[in-house]
Formats: sequence, structure tokens, C-alpha cells
Amino acid sequence: MKTKQSESQLHGKSQVGGATEAPPPKKPGSLIIIGTGIKTAGQLTTEAIAWMSEADSLLYVVGDPVAEAAIKRLNPKGAVSLAGYYEEGRSRMYAYNAMVEHILNCVRKGDKTVGAFYGHPGVFAYPSHESIRRARHEGFSARMLPGVSSEDCLFADLGVDPAVGGCQSYEATDFLLNAVQIDSSSQLVLWQIGTLGDWTYKRHMYDIRAMPLLVRKLERYYPPTHEVTVYEAAMFPGADPMIAKLPLYWLSEFPITAAMTLYVPPARPRIPDFEMLGLFSLGTPYGGETSSPNQEQQPGTSK
Repeated sequence: MKTKQSESQLHGKSQVGGATEAPPPKKPGSLIIIGTGIKTAGQLTTEAIAWMSEADSLLYVVGDPVAEAAIKRLNPKGAVSLAGYYEEGRSRMYAYNAMVEHILNCVRKGDKTVGAFYGHPGVFAYPSHESIRRARHEGFSARMLPGVSSEDCLFADLGVDPAVGGCQSYEATDFLLNAVQIDSSSQLVLWQIGTLGDWTYKRHMYDIRAMPLLVRKLERYYPPTHEVTVYEAAMFPGADPMIAKLPLYWLSEFPITAAMTLYVPPARPRIPDFEMLGLFSLGTPYGGETSSPNQEQQPGTSK
């Protein structure tokens, strides 16, 4: 004989001591991506620290033990490294996709998830962008907080201003293999010269036998004797950055490591646009006609 279920049972509720008890609400998952900076001690923002401390799952990829210790101290229970997905000699994209899936699994199970990546989390960081894109596509809240990148450190340590004459910025392999046009009157930054042409993960040295090709391509725009700077930001408090100035032709002989960046200063002055200069004047920035003093409208009158 069937018994009639109570309304509370039909809605998944139970009665204890006469009171109706509802099941706990499902915790929505969320994702915040933060950057730890290059020198974590000093470059980690207070906003990033707050999010890491409150995370249910704090998933991180950092490049030094000081940063890792700081992260574990902020969240001993939730901190998990994603660096284990890297495999020697295997494509880095394999590791990146595994990281994305790990991050999304935490979000899907309802965790307040924080992904912490060294430097700026949106600069040369496929897992961070892809995790946010997929999390939003699945209906979860996801956003990124800014951090300090190696380029930010470069501008400070070399004393250069990207707004003076402009600044072009390329990943080194992308620059080498694509038909980009360089303005040699502007500054140029080439990222990841230490992994040039090597898409695999290496714990130590990468295969950069393509470096002579990079020099050859740069010599299309700069003389061989043009002075360039190989740069590596300092990672630890009290340490100095690595700054080496050398002629372009010698770049192939320099001992390049994975964390190094190439800075190329302008090789020639800017070329004025005489057509625009002819149209430009302080009084008429768009080349329009000015009215004569007799034609100007006086205050308090109407046309």
C-alpha cells in the first residue's frame, strides 16, 4: 500500500522536532586569477594576498621557492602546485591544458578557486586566459587581477619609458617565424629569447640553436654593431637584475637562459609626417579654419 508523501519530503526537506530543515544551499564555484609578480616579496599586491588567503583551492605556478613558501603560508590547506604537470621534453601545451582542466574541476565542484601565476597572470600565460574563458562559458564568475611582469621590471631597471617613441613587444619565436614589420625608430622588446624555437619543457637549458636566425632577422632593421641589452629581472629581495649590453652580432654567443628578455633601443630618429604637420596647428588641431576676431561670438549674445 502506497503512502502519501508529505510536501516537505517531496521538496527534499526533512522535519526534525517539528521544524522544517532545508538542505544546505549549493556553493557556487568561482575563479580569480592573480599574479605573484617576479619578486614575490614586495610585488604581491594586498588584493592578491586577500584572495589567496580566502580561497578553498589555491592553485599556483611559480618559479622560485620563496614564492612557493609565501603561498603555502597564506593558505596551508588549499595550496596546490600545478608545476607537476610539466614533463621533461614534452610539449608545454600538454601541461597548460592539464592545468586548465585542474582549475576548472575545482570551480565546478563549488570551490572559491584562485589561480596564482608568476609575473603578470595575463602575460604569456595561456592557462590563466583559457581557464577564465571556459569558466565564464560554463556560467561561473571568473576574472583576472593585474600583477607585475618582467617587462614592468625592465622599464624600471633599464630606466626606459615605453611612451617615448613607442615600444614594440613580441614573443621571440613569434617574431622570428612571422612577417612582422619593425620600426627601428621605436623601442623593441623580445620576450622568451631563452626558449626560442623550443616548444617543449626543459628543466634547465632549452634548445636555442635558432638564435643565429633571430640575429639575422634583427639585422634587417639594425646594424650588426647596434647595442642591445639582455635582461633578467631579480627574483629575490636584495638581488640585482642581470643587465648585459652587447653588440647585436654577438647575441648568438651570449649564454642565454629561459628567463631572459631582449631589449633593443631605437637605431634612428623618428621621421616626421609632413602632411600632418602641415595640417596641424595649436589653435586648430584638426586642420579646420579659425574665425577672425571680428567673427567671434561675444559673451551674452546669441546667433
